[in-house]
This record gives sequence, structure tokens and C-alpha cells, in this order.
Amino acid sequence: QVQLVESGGGLVQAGGSLRLSCTVSGVIFSSHAMGWYRQAPGKQRELVARIFISGTTAYADFVRGRFAISRDNAKNTVYLQMNSLKPEDTGVYYCNALRFSTNYWGQGTQVTVSS
Repeated sequence: QVQLVESGGGLVQAGGSLRLSCTVSGVIFSSHAMGWYRQAPGKQRELVARIFISGTTAYADFVRGRFAISRDNAKNTVYLQMNSLKPEDTGVYYCNALRFSTNYWGQGTQVTVSS
């Protein structure tokens, strides 16, 4: 059974930091590209960051320089370090695992950034 479990969301003031974690079970973690997506109220889900099996990363322009994605294959965990948070970063953040055409999703974790 495949499970992606996010943690680390919460309430933070603008300018603050959070670190999200997603622990994956039921798949060979090191064979999957990982990603973080977010969905703000009334908006479509959008890509925040990706990290591929090689360790190469990719970021949305609106978080570049503020967020960092990383993975620890020994722990089957992907992280999203979020710094200099803005109110517009508020939303539900989802963990994603991808191998070829197969996608897995976590249930999401709420991030709220107050002004």
C-alpha cells in the first residue's frame, strides 16, 4: 500500500519559515521523482518544486530563492524548506511521487501565513 504522509504545516507570520516533510512508503522511493504542489483557496493546484531521482531540482518562479526542496533516500523523505514566507504562500501543500505515468499524492498539509 502506497502512502505519502506530509507534516510540518502550520501557522507562521510573514517572513517566517516552515519545513515540510513527506515520508513515503510502499514504493521504491529512490526510483521516484518527488514534488510539492500547493492549492490556494479558489485557485488551481500549482507546482511549487520538483526534485528528480538524480537530485536535480526545479522551482516555480514565485518561490525561487525562498524555498528549497531536498530528499533523503535513506529516510524515504522529501522536504520543502520554506523561508521568507508571504501571505500569498498560504494554501494546502501536497506531496507528489512520480514514476513514469504513475502518480501518488498525499492528503496535504495546511500552510497559513499571516500578514
